[in-house]
Amino acid sequence: MSAVPRSEKPAGRFRRMLDRLSSSQEDLESEELREDAETAGCTRIGDCQDRQIVTVTGTLRTVTLRPRAGVPALEAELFDGSAALDVVWLGRRSITGIEPGRRLIASGRVSMSRGRRVLFNPKYELRPLGRE
Repeated sequence: MSAVPRSEKPAGRFRRMLDRLSSSQEDLESEELREDAETAGCTRIGDCQDRQIVTVTGTLRTVTLRPRAGVPALEAELFDGSAALDVVWLGRRSITGIEPGRRLIASGRVSMSRGRRVLFNPKYELRPLGRE
């Protein structure tokens, strides 16, 4: 036996194929999103701390219109494979291109609201549809 645990050994082509065949679709998508965040040079959502300025990337899971203090607010849940983050645009009822399944990069200051990470009015960039 070698001293290096299996998880730390470089995986061969056969091992990667077996791992992919035995993984669920959700696990495969999460792994792809984590790799995408790493190659884009973005912070993983799971590593974001309160009041930290970050750039994150992921896929929008849900998009809803939910008023906050009488003001319209477009809310979306961004998932990068490690955790989820709420993205909120205050004063907006809709934004062209912001829809479930769309990938984007968002930048701003993370805050905590009811135990969840939130980005209010972030700068954002929609990812090309061809990459999906």
